[in-house]
Amino acid sequence: MIKTTYKLISKLNNKESTYGQYIEKEKIDIDKLKTMYSIYEQYYENTKFSVFVEDFQKKSGAILIFNKESNEIVGFSTVAVQHFYFEGKDYTVIFSGDTVILRAYWGTRTLQSTMFKLIMKLRVKYPFNELYWLLISKGYKTYLLLANNYYAYYPNIMDENQHLSAVVEHYCENFFGEYYDKEVGLLNFGNDYQPLKGEVAPITDEMRIQNPKIEFFEQLNPTWTVGTELPCIGRLAWKDIARFPAKLISKPISKGRCDAIVTKHTRQRGASK
Repeated sequence: MIKTTYKLISKLNNKESTYGQYIEKEKIDIDKLKTMYSIYEQYYENTKFSVFVEDFQKKSGAILIFNKESNEIVGFSTVAVQHFYFEGKDYTVIFSGDTVILRAYWGTRTLQSTMFKLIMKLRVKYPFNELYWLLISKGYKTYLLLANNYYAYYPNIMDENQHLSAVVEHYCENFFGEYYDKEVGLLNFGNDYQPLKGEVAPITDEMRIQNPKIEFFEQLNPTWTVGTELPCIGRLAWKDIARFPAKLISKPISKGRCDAIVTKHTRQRGASK
């Protein structure tokens, strides 16, 4: 299955103008960090390079997206691989932190395919652990990345997989502490949080009507415009991994290449746990 999966992913990558690579944080030098920050600050308010670097040091590494012709970094997603024990099971969670892609490359699936390769490695390394992708989203585009690609995920518009809410709650309480509001199920990092610039991912009435998942996201996170984050989770069981490559390849490029992948995370607690 692994060889077949890599062949399918390679087929997908050959069609892209970009390529991706997961690099551990120790191997990402200051020049790469400066390039990553130069992309990041285009999409967020109140940014500081020192804070960006401090947050990155809490991560395991980053997926870097490069232009195939120039080999320049055009996007990235910081990643923290974390482990915990909950209700009699060992969990491995891939947490997505800061994720930004330059507008000219919105619609590329390089991030998804490179993330999938990382998932495959972790699935093999921890074959008996519960494996999940966990992200926090203050923008609907990030939520759709989960809802449109995962077979089992939470929150779900069909009211499925409610059992995963306990996993999300346990994770947020242990890794985010006081920033997690259990009553509303949202993360609030305060007034000094770097919010997404307003023009990056607005929600219109037309969008709410055309895509119920967008309206669903907004119902769960009505204060997203001020930076509150909705914690979400997607299952990465063996059966999910086996089906994912074909689904990714068959999925058409988003209309107008507007699948912006822009998320933000700061102040993660206990990233080294």
